[in-house]
Amino acid sequence: MENKMKEIRLEKVILNIGGVAEKLDKGVILLEHISERKAIRVKATKRIPTWNVRPGLEVGTKVTLRGKDAIKMVEKLLPAIDNTLKEKQIQNNCFSFGIHEYIEIPGIKYLREVGIMGFEVTVVFSRAGKAVEKKKVKRGKARRLTVTREEIENYLITKFNTNILRKQEKIVEDDSE
Repeated sequence: MENKMKEIRLEKVILNIGGVAEKLDKGVILLEHISERKAIRVKATKRIPTWNVRPGLEVGTKVTLRGKDAIKMVEKLLPAIDNTLKEKQIQNNCFSFGIHEYIEIPGIKYLREVGIMGFEVTVVFSRAGKAVEKKKVKRGKARRLTVTREEIENYLITKFNTNILRKQEKIVEDDSE
């Protein structure tokens, strides 16, 4: 019998687009169309003079999906990248990928008011008891709650039939015979 506390679960899916002014408005329309949820605008907290970014400036938009909606969204978005992820796109607790053009998603039609645009997707995993780390009073040491890369890879292969591209190691041949 498996330990229920060791099971990993898909906690949330975050869709985001960075941009300002007109690109930001188009990004909001796109994310609301894809997710069927209200997109929020993200404001900058730091000043970056080289990019003309100041605190309070809207620099992006995002949508967060949880539960069954999150699983449906992953099932909808993975075919846009041919169910293939690179090994470096998977970290502990999450994986991320980008979709270059939203029209690559099966079933999504071209939106004239948006044009061609892409966005990033981040999928976060957790275990039962993860709230212990987030409590402010009597914080626990919950390092065992980290979901490893290997566990995420196994989850993706079994649940979503995803291919993981491994980095090919260069084979150096010795010609000094």
